[in-house]
Amino acid sequence: MAKPIIDLEKCDGCGTCAEVCPNEVIEMQDDVPKVVNGEECIGCRSCEVQCPSESIDIEE
Repeated sequence: MAKPIIDLEKCDGCGTCAEVCPNEVIEMQDDVPKVVNGEECIGCRSCEVQCPSESIDIEE
């Protein structure tokens, strides 16, 4: 099962990850991305690839 891991020290809070996720696995809460539906992650890596600050890794 895939799961996005967000490095909040590198994250700039842009929200791109939440916008591109097809299954709404990531949600912005108080300008910070949170993994809210981790079990729904399909491992498409959209969040990882689109993140401008390179702060997301997909853990398999």
